[in-house]
Amino acid sequence: MTPRERVETALAHREPDRIPFDLGSTGSTGIATQAAEGIFRARGWDASRLWVGDLKQGLAGLDDEALSELGVDTRGIQRKSGSGWKLDISEDAAGTRSFTDEWGIGWRKTRESRYYDMASHPLADASSAEDLAAHPWPDPVDPVRLEGISERAEVISDGLGCAAVLGSIVVGVFEFSWYMRGLEAMFMDMALRPELAGALLDRLVEIKMAFWDKVLPSVAGKVSVVREGDDLGSQSGLLMSPEMYRDIVKPRHKRLFSFIKERCGGAKLFLHSCGAIRELIPDLIEIGVDILNPVQVSAAGMDTAELKAEFGSELTFWGGGVDTQKVLPYGTPGEVREEVRRRVGDLAPGGGFVFATVHNIQGDVPLENIEAMLDEFEKLRDY
Repeated sequence: MTPRERVETALAHREPDRIPFDLGSTGSTGIATQAAEGIFRARGWDASRLWVGDLKQGLAGLDDEALSELGVDTRGIQRKSGSGWKLDISEDAAGTRSFTDEWGIGWRKTRESRYYDMASHPLADASSAEDLAAHPWPDPVDPVRLEGISERAEVISDGLGCAAVLGSIVVGVFEFSWYMRGLEAMFMDMALRPELAGALLDRLVEIKMAFWDKVLPSVAGKVSVVREGDDLGSQSGLLMSPEMYRDIVKPRHKRLFSFIKERCGGAKLFLHSCGAIRELIPDLIEIGVDILNPVQVSAAGMDTAELKAEFGSELTFWGGGVDTQKVLPYGTPGEVREEVRRRVGDLAPGGGFVFATVHNIQGDVPLENIEAMLDEFEKLRDY
């Protein structure tokens, strides 16, 4: 099979020739620059071929040749920011770097950190729908933002024969609402001023629908997966009650997901949500989610064997291949191999599985553990 056929067969809940493999097609299946440099050095590849693929998370960009050498079946499509914004990073005397993104969110990174964290929220002081409307929202269909998407999708699907993965303009509507508002403020709105929370969520749904309405016709037949993301869980449970999700967030998800699926040309809908979200999986299936990522195996209730048995006929699990909280960074190579065997054994039978780490491979993961993961997976790939 071609890589695209392999992925699409798995997404149809059939067993392809080999288990599909994703590395780097999304912002939650990537690899930190330091870790990628180790792989390149170990293979004698020129590390100058690497670039910064995700500034905020410190993820590497990998070229098509390296991804093919690693046996990766997927490719993500990079999107641009709008024409009215330019990255401008400042640095203070302590070495802390800062910038403001096109949405007005402030980001900062200390000298010791590998990541940029949010430092300010542009709608922190909003108190009405009028305040939301007055914000200078970027144009979701700015032509500069859309440049090259269709052409890259064609290269991936037809030229490389891989499965193209296209992400949304921003993270999910709930998650981005608190990026804009502040986490505590958004939760307080949902509890005490649901009309304000709803107005912000609706504005973000409209922005996303405008983007998808413009881009999806240009990639019809070229993209295998369209990706949304909305973290709904913590390590131990949901970030909100199921009732609050169903009252406030789910109707917006349903509206957005239905809009996408009417226009995506048969591509499958991928939802990234970290955490212990098992209680909401039936809701997600009901509103059109085809693929769940990252399958956070260390979170409460996210046992891979149980999830596969309960939801495997309706949901593809994209991830869950290796625990990235404890096993991959802190285990021995033997424990990493055992983890890969366990997760593949739980999730691969019958298709409906794309191998990826639970989340991004971080910069402090030992090279020998990454190599153990890749080697053990290669031994297990054939159905």
